[in-house]
Amino acid sequence: MIAPGMRPLPRIPRALASFPLSVAAVLVTLFAWVALVHSPAATDVPVTQPVIAAASDFQTIVYSDPTTTTDALYLRSTAADAKPDPNLVALQPEIEPLVRLIEDTGRDKLLEEIGARIKNGLSYREVLAGLLLAGVRNVQPRPSVGFKFHTVLVVNSAHMAAMAGPDNERWLPLFWALDNFKSAQATNLKESGWRMKPADGAKVPSPAKAREQFVTAMDNWDEEAADAAVAGLARTAPAGELFDLFAKYGSRDFRDIGHKIIYVANAFRALEVIGWQHAEPVLRSLAFALLKHDGKNPAKEDLDADRPGRANAERVRKHRPRHDVRNAAPRVTAEVLKALRTATADEMGEQTAADLACGASPRSLWDGLFLGAGELLMRQPGIVGLHTLTTLNALHYCSRTTGDAGLRPLLLLQAASFLPMFRDAMKARGKVGDAKIDELTERDENGKFTVRNVYAELSKNKDTAARTALSVLKADSAKTKELIDEGRRLIFLKGTDSHDYKFSSSVMEDAALVSPEWRDRFLDASLFWLKGSGAPDSPLVKRTRAALA
Repeated sequence: MIAPGMRPLPRIPRALASFPLSVAAVLVTLFAWVALVHSPAATDVPVTQPVIAAASDFQTIVYSDPTTTTDALYLRSTAADAKPDPNLVALQPEIEPLVRLIEDTGRDKLLEEIGARIKNGLSYREVLAGLLLAGVRNVQPRPSVGFKFHTVLVVNSAHMAAMAGPDNERWLPLFWALDNFKSAQATNLKESGWRMKPADGAKVPSPAKAREQFVTAMDNWDEEAADAAVAGLARTAPAGELFDLFAKYGSRDFRDIGHKIIYVANAFRALEVIGWQHAEPVLRSLAFALLKHDGKNPAKEDLDADRPGRANAERVRKHRPRHDVRNAAPRVTAEVLKALRTATADEMGEQTAADLACGASPRSLWDGLFLGAGELLMRQPGIVGLHTLTTLNALHYCSRTTGDAGLRPLLLLQAASFLPMFRDAMKARGKVGDAKIDELTERDENGKFTVRNVYAELSKNKDTAARTALSVLKADSAKTKELIDEGRRLIFLKGTDSHDYKFSSSVMEDAALVSPEWRDRFLDASLFWLKGSGAPDSPLVKRTRAALA
C-alpha cells in the first residue's frame, strides 16, 4: 500500500531486482543524503538539483521537490532511462520520461497515450510541465519569435483557459496544445532540426557574477554569453529578480509584433504553476528569444524598433513619473484614445510620461490603451490587430507584477509607444477601417437580444455582433460573465489556432481589469477575433473526449 501523498516507485527490471543490491543502493543513497544535509556546503546545492548516487546497473535519485515539504524517493528502472543525451539539455528526472513520450510519440497517437496515462494517475500539472518543456527543448525561436514557436507561447494561454473553463472540458485546451506541439516539432525538424543543447558548464558564471554577466550580454545582444549567464542566474537568483530582468529586456524593443514580452509573461506564469525546478531550460529559451534581431547589432545602431524604448527609459529617468495614483478619470482615458488615432510612437511616449508626472492615474491611461488596441482590431481584424491586445495584456501583467518601481512606468510608456507602431504595421497589411470604439451603438431594432444571438451573429457579421453585444450588456450588465463564458466555451470547441487561445485568454482576463464604464466596449471590440457559434467544431474535440472516456 502506498502512503497518502506518495508516488509509487517505478518497477525495477527483474534482472536488477535482487534484494541485496536494492537495499545497498537505497542505504548508500540515504547515507549520502544525510551527509549532504549536515555538510557545511549543503547550502551551495540548489534545492531543485537532484543528488545522484550511482548503484551498479541503476540509479537511485533523491529529489527535493520545492512544491512539497517532503523529500520524495524515486527509483529509475534502468540506467538508460536516466542517462542524459550529451547533446541535449537535461531536464529534471521526474519529468524527463513524460517529455520523451511527448517528443517521440506520433501525432496520430499522442492524445490517446496521454489520455491513458491520465486515467492511470498522470496529473494536470505534469502534463502542463511536459508540454512546455517539450516545446522549449524542440522548437527554436528562430527565424521568428512566432509562427511555429507559438507552440511555446500558447502553453500558459491554454492553461488560463482550462482553469477558467468548465470542469468537464478542462482537458480540451491542453490536448489541443499537445497536438499543436507535434505540428510545430515537425516544422522545426524540417527547417533546421534544432534542439536545445546543454549549457556550456565551463562558461556558466559563479552566482556572484551571473547577474552582471547576464546584463552585459543582454545589453550587447550577445547570444552565447547570455546563454551561459542565464544558466547560472536561473540556478541561484530568486524568481522576482529574474522576472524584473526579463520584463525589462522583453519590453525594450518592438520586434516580432510583441511576442517577446508575451513570452516573458507566459513563461513566468507557467513556471509559477509547474514549479521553479524547471526554470533553467525555459529561461535559456526565453533569453535566446529576446535577443532575436535581423541584420546589424542593435547595441551599435539606432533602429526604429529600439528607439521608443531608449527614449522612454530616458523619460522615466528624467521625469520620475508618478505611478501611485489610484483613482481612474474617464476624461484622461478619452484623451488617450483620441491621441492614439494620430500620434506617433514618440508623441505617445512623451504624452504618457507627462500625464503621469501631472498625477494622472495609471489605470486611466491603461484604460485608454486597452480601448485603443480594441479599436485597432475593429479597424482591421487580423494578425497585427489581435497582437495589439495580446501584447498589451503581457505589458500590463508585467507592470502590475514587477517589484521594480522604475520599471512599472516604463512598461506603461512602452505600451503607449507600441500601439502607433502596430497601427503603422497594419497599413502594410491592407485596408484599415475608421471604426471608433467610443461611437459604437446598440442595435436599434425592437427586440430583446441574448448572448446566444451575439455568437450566432458573429459567424455572419462582426460589426452587427458587436452592436448586439452592446445591446445585451446595456440591458443587463450581469450578462458580462455569460458573454465571456460562452466565448471561452466556443474557443474550446472550435479553436484551431494558437491565436484563438492567446487572444481569448488575454482579453477575457483584461476585461475584469478595465474600468467598469469602459468594459462593455472593450468586450464588444474583442468579439472581432472570437469564434462564432456557426464555425465548425475542431476534430480534436471528439478525439480528446474519446481518449479520456
